[in-house]
Amino acid sequence: MWRELLPLGRHPGSGGYRRYAWTGADAECRAWFAAQAERRGLRLDVDRNGNQWAWLGDPADGNAVVTGSHLDSVPDGGAFDGPLGVVSAFAALDELRRRGEKDGTRRRTRGQDPFPRPLGIVNFGDEEGARFGLACVGSRLTAGQLTRDRAHTLTDGDGITLPRAMEAAGHDPDAIGADPERLARIGAFVELHVEQGRVLDLSGDRVGIASAIWPHGRWRFDFRGEANHAGTTRLADRRDPMLPYAETVLAARREAELAGAVATFGKIAVEPNGVNAIPSLVRGWLDSRAADQTSLDTVVAGVEKAARDHAAAHGVDLDVVRESRTPVVDFDHALRDELARILGRERDDGQASARIPVLGTGAGHDAGILSASIPTAMLFVRNPTGVSHSPAEYAAEDDCLAGAGALADVLEGLVYG
Repeated sequence: MWRELLPLGRHPGSGGYRRYAWTGADAECRAWFAAQAERRGLRLDVDRNGNQWAWLGDPADGNAVVTGSHLDSVPDGGAFDGPLGVVSAFAALDELRRRGEKDGTRRRTRGQDPFPRPLGIVNFGDEEGARFGLACVGSRLTAGQLTRDRAHTLTDGDGITLPRAMEAAGHDPDAIGADPERLARIGAFVELHVEQGRVLDLSGDRVGIASAIWPHGRWRFDFRGEANHAGTTRLADRRDPMLPYAETVLAARREAELAGAVATFGKIAVEPNGVNAIPSLVRGWLDSRAADQTSLDTVVAGVEKAARDHAAAHGVDLDVVRESRTPVVDFDHALRDELARILGRERDDGQASARIPVLGTGAGHDAGILSASIPTAMLFVRNPTGVSHSPAEYAAEDDCLAGAGALADVLEGLVYG
């Protein structure tokens, strides 16, 4: 599976991935998902928001167990963020079918389905938000956290709206919206993901369980100055928005350090964007995350104050727009405890499994969006470098196999109770 998926959407120059929502690369990934479902005799279902579901059993029976993640990427992203969870979902199902039943009363062989509870594998659309600037669009729409009207205003860097992009890809943009009936059929959602940090690497563990997702958000800072000639305009006569923007980037680092948080200006747009022109507009996007809401609010307030002070000092106007904000997500404690029990139980050889570490994360996920509607949990697979959102993102094969095995254990424990 990994070998088939690896070349899809890979950029030859950077070696990273550009699997943006509703593009050709996205279509290739979706076709890969559909082919994996067909090989296993699963029923493929594409919902009103473009998310793909592969079902074993009838989800209408309710109390379904679902796993999966996403296949899209950030610009020049790595191979593991998202796809590892989807590949591992199919691998875990294969493992369950290989294992069969251990006690004769529930023995199964390949193809003898369904399990006692419906089992689903999902590929959520546009999780990264790389094209339209909003993360987790597919799961937000499904959970009712993004309205159709708001979604229809999303536009990419080329001025193409989300409805236009969806329509070009053969999907009905007028059908999108909340899907409470679908979510009501799900009893548990478990997402496996490569860790986007080094907690497991430092602890020496292959697999961990998520405790919570830090509160986080994105804010757009628009610094509006005056375009002018770079060679003839005196420094004293300039209203250069690049200067307060640069000061704001440094302020974000200082505020984050003081609060024990993180803050990043990772995207910028400049107009008119000429080498010999003073900009008229510098637009920068702040991403900030913290362990608690108070710390996050402190960081963002500090950055905004610094931005306004520096803008005023340079005669520059400033608008700050909050584009998204996600509160802290504490994963369902009962489900989390159940995962820990399943993964920590006695093995067939009579030996108790090692303690399963529990860790928080500053990265957002579809599981976090769905947590307000259904019980959700996450498994993390060790990342030996902690690098993510980069072509250098990596996880060792043995660790990936351990993650898929742990996911199979979890699905088996949840499906059979």
